[in-house]
Amino acid sequence: MIGVLIVDDHPVVRDGLRGMLAADGRFAVVGEAADGREALAVAATVQPDVVLLDLRMPVLDGVSTIRELRSSGSAARVLVLTTYDTDTDVLPAIRAGATGYLLKDTPRDELCRAVLAAHQGESVLSPAIAGRLMNRVRGAGDDPLTQRELEVLALVAQGCGNREAARRLFVSEATVKTHLLHAYAKLGVRDRAAAVAKAFERGLLGPGDGR
Repeated sequence: MIGVLIVDDHPVVRDGLRGMLAADGRFAVVGEAADGREALAVAATVQPDVVLLDLRMPVLDGVSTIRELRSSGSAARVLVLTTYDTDTDVLPAIRAGATGYLLKDTPRDELCRAVLAAHQGESVLSPAIAGRLMNRVRGAGDDPLTQRELEVLALVAQGCGNREAARRLFVSEATVKTHLLHAYAKLGVRDRAAAVAKAFERGLLGPGDGR
């Protein structure tokens, strides 16, 4: 049986994953952890074959956890399971040594196949992530920002928060956040300030877009 360590800061997610894996006779959940630091301690004790790892957690994030697992000499394969699919999340995880990267909407059967594949050392990527990386390899990583993404960045440059930007554009705050995340990925940045700076640097925003 393949020993799996589940690492996620949400108990309900851990419960769901444990139930899914327990229903498949090929896997045994050998441990759980709520953050990266706890995961390292548990991994050192139970020596899992595969670590199912969330990315954004308290105490120690997923990418740092992957790096420390690798530096500790752990032979466990790391399969990232998260809700985040931007380049700024995917690429650091893969560079740190993750064997695979899946999104949390992955169906149960696909997740089980992915755990098996990861255990065998095969690279596993969700279709959305694979498509994104292929586009990056083909040079499409510098996709132009959409008009709405530029409008959101222009409002951010003027000092607007998400709520104010949403009010001015007649959209929801969630939509504004989505446009920002897409802009971050296309610009290769992680936050609002860096996105605005990069947009000005590339000439996507002009003097009239700032304060």
